[in-house]
Amino acid sequence: MSAPAVRLPVAHPALSLLTAITDGMPRRLAEGALCDADPELHTGPDAFTDESADERAAREQVAREVCAECPVRALCLARALEVRPDSGVWAGIPAPDLLTMLGWAEQRTEVA
Repeated sequence: MSAPAVRLPVAHPALSLLTAITDGMPRRLAEGALCDADPELHTGPDAFTDESADERAAREQVAREVCAECPVRALCLARALEVRPDSGVWAGIPAPDLLTMLGWAEQRTEVA
């Protein structure tokens, strides 16, 4: 019995643009990311800690503000477009919003 096929999204035009912008940027620049100071700000608390909707919204707002000043924001967005994350705040955009904006959220579903 074979595993169900997974429909992969086609490359989004934004990925081509960001690839052009970040071409030649060393990946080590990510070491300068401002989220290094407080990774939980961008990922949320661990699985054993409850976070209310209001707390999450406040945390994500602060994460967006930190991302707005980050020197490697474009590189972070390019990486997010490559990995299509399910969670976290990437380049100031919560992962579910990023996937929805690009029309990829519905493409993550498995097909028979």
